[in-house]
Amino acid sequence: MPNQTAEIVGDNVKIPTRKDLKTLIGYFYEWESKTPHQVFLRQPKAGKHQEYTWNKAGEQARRIANALKAMNLPKKANIGIVGKNTAHWIMSDLAIMMGGYVSVPFYATLDAEKLNEVLVHSECKVLFVGDMDDWNGMKDGIPHDVKVITFPESPAEAGKFLKWDDLITQYEPMAGEPEPELDDLLTIIYTSGTTGTPKGVMHRHYNFSYVLNATQHVSKLEENNNRFLSFLPLCHVAERIAVESACLFKGGSISFVESLDTFAQNLADTQPTHFFAVPRLWTKFKMGILNKMPESKLNLYLKIPILSGMVKRKIKKSLGLAQARIILTGAAPMPSSLLDWYKKLGIIIQEAYGMTENVGVCTSMRMDNIKKGTVGQTYPNCSLRIEPNTKEVLMRADWVMNGYFKDEEKTNETVKDGWLHTGDMGEIDSEGFLKITGRVKDQFKGAKGEFIVPAPIENGFAANNYVEQVCLVGRGLPQPVALVVLSEDGQKEDKKHISESLEETRKSINTRLVSHEKVQKIILVKEPWSIENSMLTPTLKIKRNVLEDVYGQRLEDWYETKENVIFEK
Repeated sequence: MPNQTAEIVGDNVKIPTRKDLKTLIGYFYEWESKTPHQVFLRQPKAGKHQEYTWNKAGEQARRIANALKAMNLPKKANIGIVGKNTAHWIMSDLAIMMGGYVSVPFYATLDAEKLNEVLVHSECKVLFVGDMDDWNGMKDGIPHDVKVITFPESPAEAGKFLKWDDLITQYEPMAGEPEPELDDLLTIIYTSGTTGTPKGVMHRHYNFSYVLNATQHVSKLEENNNRFLSFLPLCHVAERIAVESACLFKGGSISFVESLDTFAQNLADTQPTHFFAVPRLWTKFKMGILNKMPESKLNLYLKIPILSGMVKRKIKKSLGLAQARIILTGAAPMPSSLLDWYKKLGIIIQEAYGMTENVGVCTSMRMDNIKKGTVGQTYPNCSLRIEPNTKEVLMRADWVMNGYFKDEEKTNETVKDGWLHTGDMGEIDSEGFLKITGRVKDQFKGAKGEFIVPAPIENGFAANNYVEQVCLVGRGLPQPVALVVLSEDGQKEDKKHISESLEETRKSINTRLVSHEKVQKIILVKEPWSIENSMLTPTLKIKRNVLEDVYGQRLEDWYETKENVIFEK
């Protein structure tokens, strides 16, 4: 093991001088001028696409920017956006930048109480409202003094709010190319909040521009030759930087997903050059393939030289990945077995690691240098080290956040001497690969008084195909227990087979653990953990504290039963 306190420094990449850097809206103006009639945004509806060229998108954004100016808002006012990913989401963001305002995006899954909390905290003066599944459950959270502008696809009541289509008819396009200063605030992005109140992460225009320039050779962006499918929430930093910002920076097009039912078709239609999905989605893709072709048959075809190439090409095209240059996963650990499974199909999935506080950019796996069990090596112009006492991952780069909005105390706790304290525990090997070993705050003490780090143990269970979700708990118990939600495959199997499979997994995991870490019981819970029941954050992270509250009263009773695998009744 190398010296973990040593600083690991990424390649030093020369980027344009500060005076030559452009803001995101500056890059937009460039494409609006160079490729005015090229398609920029593709919005599916009823099997067809409504297309917006760079010029058409710019005209609508310019009209909305003038509408905002007519409201006599304070200079650099905060303006919210809530709704699913659509072409109008992107155009509203452009309008906010044109007007010199600050965008504050929110999750479309928030209830009224949560939306009110972040709207009030962020001091938003205007809120763009797009498509969402539960408008009635959200609308009462909007303060009366916030002006609402509804997108054409919004379910908000007609006649009650300002309408996008009315405003673009009423106002002329904003003239010229107004551009904020690089050090002006671009956005406030609220964290998903695994515990407590979400924090508003502030990023300047400079942060986004710098990171795009510094990482462009790693991201394999090509001049005006990039296709993106936008489906993960645009209010999250990953989609904001890897899709919207990347397209504004290097040109290309962004397509959207109409619904969950049309997702596969929308992906296949788009054939993106860059694609990012969370591990749960990669698991669902795998299950979809195996539902059409049993694994035994697939493995047989892959062994026959003539058929192998045909099968791989057909699967790639049907998934929508035939032309992908970069295929990424992140947000949660990806089982090595799943990476291997896709690799045999010729699909190389690269893991990436980042967080809202560093624009989602910290480390990534390079396609020609894969090391399973890690999240890759640091990006250029970025440094890492491990805090010796807590094993916390510390990161330093010019694109680290400018603090939490209205929370100087939390800011000072998180960024010290230029180093971002990520909250993640990790190790760095001799080649500079980072391995995430858990969350500092997720550690808990068992009854024996020794700390248990859940993540590595949970990763072992996630490799079992019958496991959809897993959370290790046991604060105060003699030994930890694993709470498990079954996958679709698991729900189809009989209980005896499931019990045998999970018991085998439990025993296998325990052979690698020290005595106080060994898992005593597996509890198969009935209700899947979701955003709707408040057990997952909007970014699908498990709220461990909520699960401990929900199941805590029964853990001791389960612990005392004789079975090692227990089905919740």
